[in-house]
Amino acid sequence: MMTSKTWNTSRSSSVYPLTPSGSKVLLRVSGNELSAYDRLVVVTSSLFFVGGVFWVPALYAWLIKRFRDIPKDQTKRRAIYASLLISVTALYAVGPHRNPKVGEWIRVHKWSLWKSWLRFFAFEVVADEYDTFKNLVDQPAILGISPHGIFPFGLAFAALSEQSEKVFGSFRAVVATATQLIPWVRDVLIWVRAVDASRSSVDRALSNKSRIGLAPGGIAEILQTPRPDREYAIVGKGIFRLAVKHQVPVVPIYCFGSSMLMKRLKLPAIVEKMGLMLRISLVVFFGKWGLPIPFRQRLLYVMGRPVYPTQAGFCSDGGLTGTRDADAQV
Repeated sequence: MMTSKTWNTSRSSSVYPLTPSGSKVLLRVSGNELSAYDRLVVVTSSLFFVGGVFWVPALYAWLIKRFRDIPKDQTKRRAIYASLLISVTALYAVGPHRNPKVGEWIRVHKWSLWKSWLRFFAFEVVADEYDTFKNLVDQPAILGISPHGIFPFGLAFAALSEQSEKVFGSFRAVVATATQLIPWVRDVLIWVRAVDASRSSVDRALSNKSRIGLAPGGIAEILQTPRPDREYAIVGKGIFRLAVKHQVPVVPIYCFGSSMLMKRLKLPAIVEKMGLMLRISLVVFFGKWGLPIPFRQRLLYVMGRPVYPTQAGFCSDGGLTGTRDADAQV
């Protein structure tokens, strides 16, 4: 069962609002420093990574078509195309670069392209009642980052860059299985030790005392229709069940602006329902110029007070109880 909360807020107020007493600005990357080079980096890397869901299958289909169109008597040419197809398939399936140690070797968190993205988003992190969070930066916890958005930029850039790691702490992002099928994105996810969204994988990560970050609304939030004057989040009880089971706190984080980065075509309701049942995002999305390039939008992360499970937890023999209070705190 899911609960939905909606906050009315103007778009301009989610840029650099007045912060309440006790809060603290942990990171602020000025968008005024965005250069032409930064824009080029954002456009090309977005087309390469995010657009991979479109251009890689198209390229693969083109190679197959070219191979079939080659006359059978041109054995050398057919052999070249066959070798190319086999190489691409092998690299995608079992490439030797798919190892978390490769991510450490190439220092993926320190890549300069993340800095270009942070300037593009005018990335900012504010902690409400910072004293309640500062001791959790290197402790096991569940970071609930909402909303998901059509593409999970909010969760991604909280986990990817070295700058964001300093404020959120190092954590492993929980990603949908379908996301790991996107070429090149899959490689980066392995390098940053992302966790598959299956229950067993998340349980295993928390049992190993890993800090994890996830979008509680998941696929259901993708299907929400964002409005410039309204923010939303879908918070399910699953995140609290995990917290109780593993006795770790939940850190609620809201990322203003993340739902405005992409747009989607409205598909028939039956397609959306099928996606929810299959737990995959059956959406056609687009951004600037109709391409998979996000619209420029400031991202403001606001961290709330952590929610701690008690030793007794929110569970009783009669079922799940007490999550309403935890949900209210979030």
